[in-house]
Amino acid sequence: MERDRIGRGCDAPATQGRASLIAGLLLAIQATAALAAPGAYPDQREADLVVKDFRLQSGAVLPEVRLHYTTLGTPHRGANGEIDNAVLMLHGTTGTGRQFLAPTLGPELFAEGAPLDARRYFIILPDGLGRGGSSKPSDGLHAQFPRYGYGDVVTGQYRVVTEGLGLKHLKLVMGTSMGGMQTWMWGERYPTMMDALVPIASQPIPISGRNALWRRLLVTAIRMDPDWNGGAYTAEPRRFIETLPIFNIMTESVLGLQKQVPTNADAAMVYAALEAGYAGKADANDWLYWFESSYDYDPSADLGTIKAKLLAINFADDMLNPPELEVMHDAVERIPGAQFVLVPASADTRGHQSLRFASLWKAHLSRFLAGLDGTAAGATDR
Repeated sequence: MERDRIGRGCDAPATQGRASLIAGLLLAIQATAALAAPGAYPDQREADLVVKDFRLQSGAVLPEVRLHYTTLGTPHRGANGEIDNAVLMLHGTTGTGRQFLAPTLGPELFAEGAPLDARRYFIILPDGLGRGGSSKPSDGLHAQFPRYGYGDVVTGQYRVVTEGLGLKHLKLVMGTSMGGMQTWMWGERYPTMMDALVPIASQPIPISGRNALWRRLLVTAIRMDPDWNGGAYTAEPRRFIETLPIFNIMTESVLGLQKQVPTNADAAMVYAALEAGYAGKADANDWLYWFESSYDYDPSADLGTIKAKLLAINFADDMLNPPELEVMHDAVERIPGAQFVLVPASADTRGHQSLRFASLWKAHLSRFLAGLDGTAAGATDR
C-alpha cells in the first residue's frame, strides 16, 4: 500500500544535537506513515472500483479509472433493507483515505466508544482521483493524464459509494482540508443523500488571496524546474523539491514554528531537513495536478441548497482558512440549522495541521452526532 506522500521527512538522515530535535519536531507534524495495520479495526478491508470510460467535466475521457478505498466496520441495514450507518470521510490535498488511520486520528475517531466507533458505523475512506491507490499521473500517463478538478474527484467518490458499495444514503459526509471543501460540494450536489455534513479546516469560498498565491508558488516551481520537461520526464525532477517546504510553513501554526525554529540558524537546518524529507518521495506531476485541481472550487453561490445538518469546524491559527476573512458565520447562516465552531489557538493547536489531531476537535463532533440522534444538544460555538 502506498503511503501518504506528505510527512515522510522522518526518513531524512539524522542531524546532530538540538538541530536534529528541532527538525524532528517539525517533520513529525506531517507524519502519517505510522498507519494502522490491516485488521486493526473491525472488518477493515481495501478494494478498487474500476470504471470504464470515466468522463471528466472537461469532456476528456479516461478509458479506465481505478478508484481505491478502505472500509472499516460492518454495514447495517434498516427496516427498509438499505444500509443506514455509512460514513464517508474525505482526505486532504496531499493525503489518501488512510490518513484517517494515523495514530492521532484513527484511535480518537474509530476506536470503541469514539465518536465514529467502527463497531457502530460503516466507515468509507476513498483515495481521491489522482492520489494513493487511485489512478494518477505517476501511474504512467504523466502529463498526458487529463486535467481534473475537485468536481471530478467528487464524482469518483460518488461512484465508489453508489457503484462500488451500492449505497443510496449516507449517515455522514466528513472531510478535512480539501476533503472539507469537497464536503461542501457533496452537500450541494447530493442534498438529500446524507443526514449530516462536517467540513473541517475549510471555507466555502474559491481558492483566493494568500491561499491561491502560495499554491501558485508550488505550481510555478514545478513548471520552472529544468528537468520537468513539460511533464515528460524520465527521471524525477529535483529542483522543485527546494520549494516544497512552503507546504509545511503554510500549514503549521505561527506559534508552533516560533517555538521550534527560534533562531535563523535553526531555520536553515530545519528547512534543509524538510527539503531532504521530500527527496525521492514527491512526484512532480502528481503534485502539479493536486494543486491545480482546486481551479473549479466555489460552493459559495449554492450554500442555500444544502439540506443536511451541518457542522463546520475551523481553527483560529489556520493560515489557509484565516478567520479574519469573516466568511464562515455568513455562510452557515444561509444553511438552515447549520453550526460553526472556531477552535481557539493554543499551545496545543497546530494551525491548519490541527486537523490531524482529533483530540482538538472530536468533542464538537461527538456533540453534533449526539444531537442528530436526539440524545443531546448539538455544538453551538457560533
